[in-house]
Amino acid sequence: MVREGEDERDFGRAKKVRDLRLDDHPGLLQASKFRALLPLYVFDHRILSRYNDEKLELVLYALEDLRKSLKKLGSNLMIRFGNAENVIKELVLESPFDYLLIYRVGLLEQVKAADVFAEVEVEYHLREIMDVVEETLERMASFDRNPGIVLWQTPFYDIKNLKVLPASYDEFKKLQLTVTPPLLPPRLPSAEMELDWGLLPTLDNLKKFVNESPSKLNESWALLKEMSSETISQKQLSKSGEVSLNNSNFKHTKRKRLDKSVFVTQKQNVVGGGTNSVLIALAAYLRYLEGTARDDWQEVHEKLRTAEIRDGASFVALFVPALCLGIISRRRVYHESIKYEKERNAGFLSPFGYSTATVSASVDAVCSMEWYWLLLLKSQLRDGGAYPIRIWRWNGYLIQYTVVGNRGPAVLLVHGFGAFLDHFRDNISSISNDGNRVWAVTVLGFGKSEKPNVVYTELMWAELVRDFIIEVVREPVHLMGNSIGGYFVALVAYFWPALAQSVVLINSAGDIIPAYTSPQFTKVRATSGATWLGARLLLFYLRLSLGSIVKSCYPNKTERVDDWLINEMLRAVSLSLVKASLFVFISAESNLTLLGIEIDKKESGMKDPITDSKSKVAMLKKHCPGVVIRELDAGHCPHDEKPEEVNSLICQWILTIESRVLSQACS
Repeated sequence: MVREGEDERDFGRAKKVRDLRLDDHPGLLQASKFRALLPLYVFDHRILSRYNDEKLELVLYALEDLRKSLKKLGSNLMIRFGNAENVIKELVLESPFDYLLIYRVGLLEQVKAADVFAEVEVEYHLREIMDVVEETLERMASFDRNPGIVLWQTPFYDIKNLKVLPASYDEFKKLQLTVTPPLLPPRLPSAEMELDWGLLPTLDNLKKFVNESPSKLNESWALLKEMSSETISQKQLSKSGEVSLNNSNFKHTKRKRLDKSVFVTQKQNVVGGGTNSVLIALAAYLRYLEGTARDDWQEVHEKLRTAEIRDGASFVALFVPALCLGIISRRRVYHESIKYEKERNAGFLSPFGYSTATVSASVDAVCSMEWYWLLLLKSQLRDGGAYPIRIWRWNGYLIQYTVVGNRGPAVLLVHGFGAFLDHFRDNISSISNDGNRVWAVTVLGFGKSEKPNVVYTELMWAELVRDFIIEVVREPVHLMGNSIGGYFVALVAYFWPALAQSVVLINSAGDIIPAYTSPQFTKVRATSGATWLGARLLLFYLRLSLGSIVKSCYPNKTERVDDWLINEMLRAVSLSLVKASLFVFISAESNLTLLGIEIDKKESGMKDPITDSKSKVAMLKKHCPGVVIRELDAGHCPHDEKPEEVNSLICQWILTIESRVLSQACS
């Protein structure tokens, strides 16, 4: 990473970065050098407003455990509520201590009258808060020099220069980099003094604080996040008499929590508590094949079986929340897994793979998480790109997006299969220059967004787009999607119409079905042997022939299919995505775009080699009379093949809709 004294300009202003290596609370190593310190956790509504109730529960349990751990070290944990910059400013001005530690559940900052030590962040809203903290400290006039920001981090891999990071995970794994070892916790200065340490809130009080904050979503939008697409679909089917919500698929039995359970939240489906609690769960997870008489381990094994909807998916399902909150570090998981593997193999590691599926799942997961964190941290380097790259965390996973423009209607662009936000390379700025604010997102599993071991479905992707609108854009948008991305945005408009001002489908996936009523979906996808084999054959074919396939999608401008585009698409193609897309393309139904919204537009490249555009347009005209259709002399990706023409049509469309909305509001 960046060494002290180097200026990589990757965090906004030039800041120094120091490497500190400690397991689960790395900043304590540096803090232990000072004669006095004050550990502090700030409940900042700008962070907590993005958390659901379950995550708020996990935070409270983690802080309770952290406070107990600090007390054993002769210290304590101060609790405060409010904006981090205001709390820090007040304590810096009034505190008699050399340094303050500001905790964010396993991640912390150190504050001194002259310096602020803060961990490197990759998520945009956390980096934004740190910028506000820095600006606040710079304005303080009580010191000989303005307080500065010093960034530190604890490397999983000892990478000294992000700019030379390989462009693919496969290439990165070939480097066979050693994972840095954990260090023992340091001794902390005593905190035996009369202070108002503050009380940990109850969950109800914390929810009240979040709900009353200015960052809180309005109630109707908050409810949209709780309305899953599957639930809405089932309710509609129930109303039509096609299915009953009382069947066995919708019955949930609440299991009594064990006294020493590691599943601490009301839903009891993810591991939480403190570091020791997570380590117990990890030990049980790794030793699944051994069996046990311990009730708490049996509970983990039971949850493992439920969550193992595909090989290795149970680790992601059970442990990602604890990892994201910093209750346990990725490096600690790695070393505990390797330690157990060596115990099974007389102290050796086999070059042919791991001996148990649980060890493989845990190691693969944390190494992959670390890789994507590094990749997205690298994307924050200022390289003179056409638009800024930002990172949003969704359900624990890192998602890449961009936004250009600061005025006008909100527009969201969603890419197709194998693509990413840069596939709109000549659309984002052009649409923005016409007076719009343009967002583009790379959905989970594609491009440089994270690719976790989860089951990918159209409902999952639609809910990601929904949450992006609610959490990031925070207002209704004009949705635009190409190929399978068109299907995703159509689902969003159908299930949550309040989020869509209009929809533009560019050679969208999906069939037109006469006498169509409502979609039927399920998040559960059983993978048959035939599907698995078909997906592997298709993946092999794609990797060999992707260049020629994509060029056929650009019949008029094959030169647009350059090496950069093909290489980036190849990085995004994986077996799990191919299997998911087989299901999606087989089941996609386009008629739903007319059921949930009043306004819709269809742009179609009539030379599309993937779908029969002429037949689809004919079906649209016959069965979907509300759709406005524009036939283009282009292939499957008109927005990239003929961006000027598509941009003009999109901007005209937005202007038409906005004028209509304005006239309705004035009437």
